[in-house]
Amino acid sequence: MKRIAIIHGFMFISATVFAQQDEPKDSFYLLSQVEVRAIRAGENAPFAKTNLSKREIGKLNLGQDIPFLLNYTPSVVINSDAGNGVGYTGIRIRGTDAARINVTLNGIPYNDAESQGTFFVDLPDFSSSVGSIQIQRGVGTSSNGAGAFGGSINFSTNEVNKDAYGELNNSFGSFNTWKNTIKAGSGLLADHFTVDARLSRISSDGYIDRAKSDLKSFYLSTAYLAGKSTLRLNIFSGKEKTYQAWNGVSEADLKNGNRTINYAGMEKPGEPYNNETDNFQQDHYQLFFDHRFSDKLIFNTAFFLTKGKGFYEQYKAGGDYADYGLPGPSPTVTSTDLVRQLWLDNNYYGNIFSLQLKNKLSQFTFGGGWTRFDNNHYGDIIWAQHGLPTPTVRWYDLNAKKTDLNVYFKQQTQFATHWYMFYDLQYRHVSYDINGFRDNPLVRVSSDFDFVNPKAGISYNKNGWKGYLSYSIANKEPNRDDFEAGISQQPKREKLNDIELGVEKTNKQTSWSAALYYMYYKDQLVLTGQINDVGAYTRTNIPKSYRLGIELQGGTKINSWMNVSANLAVSKNKVQDFTEYIDDYDLGGQKINHYNETDIAFSPTAVGGATINFLPCPDFELSLLSKYVSDQYLDNTQNENRKLKAFYTQDIRAIYTLKNKWLKEINITGQVNNIFNKKYEPNGYTFSYIYGGAVTTENYYFPMAGINFMIGVNIKL
Repeated sequence: MKRIAIIHGFMFISATVFAQQDEPKDSFYLLSQVEVRAIRAGENAPFAKTNLSKREIGKLNLGQDIPFLLNYTPSVVINSDAGNGVGYTGIRIRGTDAARINVTLNGIPYNDAESQGTFFVDLPDFSSSVGSIQIQRGVGTSSNGAGAFGGSINFSTNEVNKDAYGELNNSFGSFNTWKNTIKAGSGLLADHFTVDARLSRISSDGYIDRAKSDLKSFYLSTAYLAGKSTLRLNIFSGKEKTYQAWNGVSEADLKNGNRTINYAGMEKPGEPYNNETDNFQQDHYQLFFDHRFSDKLIFNTAFFLTKGKGFYEQYKAGGDYADYGLPGPSPTVTSTDLVRQLWLDNNYYGNIFSLQLKNKLSQFTFGGGWTRFDNNHYGDIIWAQHGLPTPTVRWYDLNAKKTDLNVYFKQQTQFATHWYMFYDLQYRHVSYDINGFRDNPLVRVSSDFDFVNPKAGISYNKNGWKGYLSYSIANKEPNRDDFEAGISQQPKREKLNDIELGVEKTNKQTSWSAALYYMYYKDQLVLTGQINDVGAYTRTNIPKSYRLGIELQGGTKINSWMNVSANLAVSKNKVQDFTEYIDDYDLGGQKINHYNETDIAFSPTAVGGATINFLPCPDFELSLLSKYVSDQYLDNTQNENRKLKAFYTQDIRAIYTLKNKWLKEINITGQVNNIFNKKYEPNGYTFSYIYGGAVTTENYYFPMAGINFMIGVNIKL
């Protein structure tokens, strides 16, 4: 598994932008379920955020992964290994990667506990069950799970559907991409019971050669609603099989027009190995209990278990038997072609809770959670050209566990007319116990971290005007792989100081907002090229780095049949006193280069999105969606020979709605992506070395598809 190794109309700008600013209630926040309300930012919370409703999500959902549904929200850059948004995908917010973005499902942490990344490929078509999404940029409010260093995304699926329903959703598009979804719900039975279910399948050949995906999932939720209490059980699962496409495409092949070449499986002589695949199944069990003691006091708790198991398979040419702890079949045969599987088998379980008190002027929330992650890493050799002593050989078998405890207390109070103050205090304890690594089985790690994460701010809200100012501190533990550096090079925690200043203005026709942020990092972990104790490249704590930027949003209703919206983020992202290490194959060791101040890798100076919506009649909608991302560097040296070029793409989407007395609704959606066939690469990696007296740089890129389409038909019964 890789884990080892438009905005539509006005509403996408932000639900807060278009809410009536003088209203005492924020409907998106207050109508959210209790378990997500505890961690979501309300109307007057002093943080940058974007809210997406179920209707808005549905218009974008044609089968691509969740990051592609968020593409047109501010400061977001997305990518796809397969090139068309199906299979492994990635997302960055304000230049920070998914390992620094906190993700929760109904308040329950979703980030992988060890890598801290998010693998939405394990939840195919999860968006079809989502009722709302909130994206917070920056540190945001306290949450459960991984530290939020660039943002947080929380999903809610626990909304109550009072009326019975059924849906059939089918999509087809380029690269033989299919999405088939069946949804049904009982509605509210006998005023107490409700059941919702979904069954989904997504398949695609991918834009990149052999980058096939075969994804299946189901979702089942049942609830009992009493007068003051609610009990809900969610069971959902995703199973994925994807042909590996995470090697990228070399710069030389790109220049020669080989944009879709896939090196995975090519170690096998002749045809590429046909099962160079990633295989993983993830099962989620969530049990929620809410109790309303009074109109002012609500308690919520949830227990969860997430089970994951799977492997990725590789054909390796010329592997030494000794590297796998095996004797050669004869003194003259010491190496062999082989097929190996690298496995994960894990259980992630725990409890979250919140107690929420609200009176006329204040809201108080006390909450937290305890989680435990048990993971077994092991590897099997299942075939060797020159034979194995047994049909399957296990060459490593290592266990690891991680415990996470956090408690937080939040208060928001109206202390004067139109003025609100907010503070949020969180304590978090993280404990790692790692029993060796695949390439360094003798390294044992037992490490504890204690974090205090305070946040405070004020906001003003009157007559469509809103302003806020906040200061937050966040701390984050290293990833599992960071500890493989060896005992003498153990990583330190990362720390972020985040200042946010924003202003918004809204009326019935027009809205605009501006958010200024300054994010100062201490000991951020980045790749420098430095080799650790076991000869592997490792992330290193760098003393100082920062992000300074402004996010602009705006929208206007030009007339009854046309509206426009746009967002633009402009930022300066710098590493100070950066040291680069380059392997020197001529003299041995590594050459060291020092830089006073350079751009942070994968941090574009400008990111923008825009949407023009035409509504010529009540049942038809036509949208032109545009996205711009400026140059990005592949590492922290700001080297012009190691970068991703700027790109500007445009999509067209049309939605036609039919209504009749036999069916509730039929929605026909057609979308053409990248209509001008732009050749671009939003992601990549680089490495350099000295050989023959010269520095050689190898760049690899992940190309996106040219012009492509998706057509979907959604029938609501």
